[in-house]
Amino acid sequence: MTDILIEGGKALIGHEFVDASIHIEGGEIAETSSRSAAKALRLDGRGLLALPGIVDMHGDAFERQMMPRPGVGFPIDVALLDSDRQAIANGITTVFHATTWSWEPGLRGTENAHRLLDAIEAMQPQLAADTRFHLRQETYNLDAEPTIAEWLVTGRVHLLAFNDHMDMTSASMSNPKKRMRMVERAGLSESEFDKLVERVLAGAQSVPASIARLAAIANDYGIPLLSHDDKSPEQRAEFRAMGVRLAEFPINEETARAAADAGDFTVFGAPNVVRGGSHTGWTSASDMVSKGLCSILASDYYYPAPLLAAFMLAADNILPLEQAWSLVSGAPAAATGLRDRGEIAPGKRADIILVDAQEPLRPRVIAAMTEGRIVHLTEPQRVLSASAAMRQVEPA
Repeated sequence: MTDILIEGGKALIGHEFVDASIHIEGGEIAETSSRSAAKALRLDGRGLLALPGIVDMHGDAFERQMMPRPGVGFPIDVALLDSDRQAIANGITTVFHATTWSWEPGLRGTENAHRLLDAIEAMQPQLAADTRFHLRQETYNLDAEPTIAEWLVTGRVHLLAFNDHMDMTSASMSNPKKRMRMVERAGLSESEFDKLVERVLAGAQSVPASIARLAAIANDYGIPLLSHDDKSPEQRAEFRAMGVRLAEFPINEETARAAADAGDFTVFGAPNVVRGGSHTGWTSASDMVSKGLCSILASDYYYPAPLLAAFMLAADNILPLEQAWSLVSGAPAAATGLRDRGEIAPGKRADIILVDAQEPLRPRVIAAMTEGRIVHLTEPQRVLSASAAMRQVEPA
């Protein structure tokens, strides 16, 4: 791997921005120093902020590359490559593709879940971001339990979330527009879809035991667990008792507070911050951040959102940027067990982005590195030299 020296800018080291040169060697951060040194490749960071790469633990915007309109599909490899470029250009160096495996066929059905997992594993060497599999199990999808159990045991799943959208589905059945959208997504006739919903609802009594079995396997194999759209402190407590310590998008402040008080991670959508509120009308993420009830922000359905949200929180004086950045990098790294990233420090994986923040509400990613490789660069003039010198950086 090429040695790299980033010099001339400010870097987020620990909990503050400091003048520092960052020496990268063998894919890791070798040293941070106030001094410069000749290395194989030098990057001019003047006027830029060096930040640890974003760790996006929940993003499903790739679905829009797979199916930009209902019933209009594109090859998975094309969709993943394009999503990878979008993620990297927005500072996301670790991406968990949140893949829903539902009881309904089509985009979120069995075939696509298998194809996506296979494609992510096969394409990893081609992808710039460290790309991982976040399985969102629709809990009423009981037929999937044996396969998911096998995937957990063999280490193919990196995050497992328990989703229950049956209440929403049942409510949407009486809304012609929403019902038709579900029918089109499933690729079934209306009568076929109605019969499928009826059959799935009939298995309601078996759902809690299925959740408990899968949670036990995930805990045995050290796979982080999430519960989605928790509705109450009581529901959060039930999941916590099964070792589910990440509350993803709790729908009210009472539930978010119960999670935070118990030491759980609380995950909200970065688009919620950027847009000024939830698109569903639920909890305001900015409000949760200001009250200390949000520990992680995820891209959800829009890859530019984490970068924009962190800088917006700082511009609105809700959190200093040093703390806001932890919501999109350090905290999600810790929550997902990725202790090798999320901060700029010796020995850590060299996932670093350089950001032009002259316009605080419109930060731009100028360069991105994953494991010491430059995978995105919009200003090539910042490459200052390509010397063969390999002199060790002197400690400050």
